[in-house]
Amino acid sequence: MDTYLIWLVAGFLLVIVELVSGTFYLLVLGVAAVAGGVVASMGLPFSVQAIVAATLAVVGVVWVNRVRRSSTAVKMRSLDIGQPAAFDRWVDRAAGQARVRHRDALWDASVVGEISGEPGEVLPVVSIDGNTLKVSKNRQA
Repeated sequence: MDTYLIWLVAGFLLVIVELVSGTFYLLVLGVAAVAGGVVASMGLPFSVQAIVAATLAVVGVVWVNRVRRSSTAVKMRSLDIGQPAAFDRWVDRAAGQARVRHRDALWDASVVGEISGEPGEVLPVVSIDGNTLKVSKNRQA
């Protein structure tokens, strides 16, 4: 089998695998392998083929890495913020830790500010920290 066919098959296989993964890194490597195949079809030695493919691969991977870093995903505001949570009981009143009922389930909650702590008292969710809701009597907390 000719060298350029090996490069082209490798390139197309990498592009096909990229369609499954969706990371763009394999796409860059596939394009680099196709470029190596083009150089091989010109009759240039294997060292030139490898240098062209490696150079395109490194430049492409660096480019994809920079693009991914610069286009950081915008974090969406949680849909739970502003929603009511019903006070259930204190876990540690001094530390402001409580249990609240939110979306028909009991959640750990960190209470911001002063509340009376009556069962059934409705407190809005002001933020979320992992699996802990932060609730407050005032929405601005």
